[in-house]
Amino acid sequence: MPQFVYTAMDRKGREQKGKINAASEDAASQELKGKGLFPTSIKLAIIEKAPEKKAKGGGINLNISLGPQVIPHKELIITTRQLAILLGAGLPLIRSLRTLERQARNAQVRAVLGKIAAAVEGGATFAEALAQHPKSFDKLYLNMVRAGEASGAMETILDRLAGFMEKAARIAGKVKSALIYPIVVLTISLAAVVGLMIFIVPNFKKIFDDLLPGEPLPDITNFFINASSTLMEQWQVYLIAIAGVIVFFKILAKIPAGKYLLDLLKYRMPIFGSIISKTAVSRFGRTLGTLMASGVPVLSALAIVKDTSGNEVVAKAVEKVHGAVKEGEGIATPLNRTNVFEPMVISMVEVGEETGKLPEMLTKIADTYEEEVDNQVSALTSLIEPLMIVMLAGIVGTIVVALFMPLVKIIEKMS
Repeated sequence: MPQFVYTAMDRKGREQKGKINAASEDAASQELKGKGLFPTSIKLAIIEKAPEKKAKGGGINLNISLGPQVIPHKELIITTRQLAILLGAGLPLIRSLRTLERQARNAQVRAVLGKIAAAVEGGATFAEALAQHPKSFDKLYLNMVRAGEASGAMETILDRLAGFMEKAARIAGKVKSALIYPIVVLTISLAAVVGLMIFIVPNFKKIFDDLLPGEPLPDITNFFINASSTLMEQWQVYLIAIAGVIVFFKILAKIPAGKYLLDLLKYRMPIFGSIISKTAVSRFGRTLGTLMASGVPVLSALAIVKDTSGNEVVAKAVEKVHGAVKEGEGIATPLNRTNVFEPMVISMVEVGEETGKLPEMLTKIADTYEEEVDNQVSALTSLIEPLMIVMLAGIVGTIVVALFMPLVKIIEKMS
């Protein structure tokens, strides 16, 4: 029988703390009330195993802790989908968990599923068992599972949750690929230019000093020679400056105001800003729509959307909407006041509220914006490739022309 840690008030208003064995939180609460205590907090106790004693004969037992097991995101999607299938086929929850534990190839997945199954066998609910592994299951996951337990449609909720995670991972992968590609090409271009400045330009400078002593060189040639000399003589300064910029942005990203500023700059970036904003809107619609369709109350759903938005601009906007809805307003009006969402989103939310089909309308918003992101990413990828090639060829070609211009004088002099 599982053990719970409780905090309660007695009849005289004094706080009491302790532990109690019960089949569930409700059973613990009822037992405490029977003792004249009024519980304010009941949590499942985490029982730590006692350390193993050393084996007889002087053997040494090495007990190495590798930290909490975490299910990788891709494995979590697959496991959720498989669990939904097993529950839909009529298998009990514990048997389904044990089946997935036995067939899991990933050691972390196997360990986490084993602990969850053991907790459920001990009398904990599925949501309580998942809550013991916060690094694997976020607030969105836990609240949807609670909604599934309350409605008795766990397989439907898990299937919907797996679909949500698959679509979120797909759109995130597309955005990352769109952002990473130009960064990689720019890095390669910069490395090529630095290589030319360090290894090639100095050799040409020696040739010019030997064969054209005292003669003026073209301005563009002087520019690259001077830049090469500065780079070779002060390379430590450049490295410190680059490291300083990286550290500055990392520190800025950890400060709430700084994170908000960075996300706002991302929103207003040319070309990429549109992709980032549409991705945020899609995530907002998909998350809120999935939660509401699963039976999560709107205020709880908005709080979860705020915590899982991944963008401070959207999080601040959702926080304002949450406050307005708490005061009795609808979603569309305060959403419009945030100036973060496009008029089309506001109009579709208004229609959803008027027709009583807000979850379906939010899902349509997510589908629409995901399709727009797909189209923009495809167009951007096909456009960036030739642009980057032309840019790299232009930079390298300019350096080559600058170095070969004085060679014309040398050839004329030799002839």
